[in-house]
Amino acid sequence: MNKIFSMIGLATRAGKTVAGEFSVEKAVKSGKTFLVLVSEEASDNTKKLFINKCKYYKIPVYVYGSKMELGSSTGNRERASIAIMDEGFSRTIIKLLEDNH
Repeated sequence: MNKIFSMIGLATRAGKTVAGEFSVEKAVKSGKTFLVLVSEEASDNTKKLFINKCKYYKIPVYVYGSKMELGSSTGNRERASIAIMDEGFSRTIIKLLEDNH
């Protein structure tokens, strides 16, 4: 498992993630989200929804990982989207994502 998914796992255990489309959308609107990750396998509509919402609310959004990888890193089966609700975890994950590219 790579460092990004490990960090998502740590954030989840710390109670700082929200998973699933409806919950993530609600979290983005709440203004308490610092990062959104959308699965590469998510539908084009889902990707577009989160990219547009995050742009509007000025939240970084990345398309990364499979639904299975995102799901298992949060202790779920499959997840198309995850919100990170902690600034520290978000900064670390963004840095790892940037280094990955």
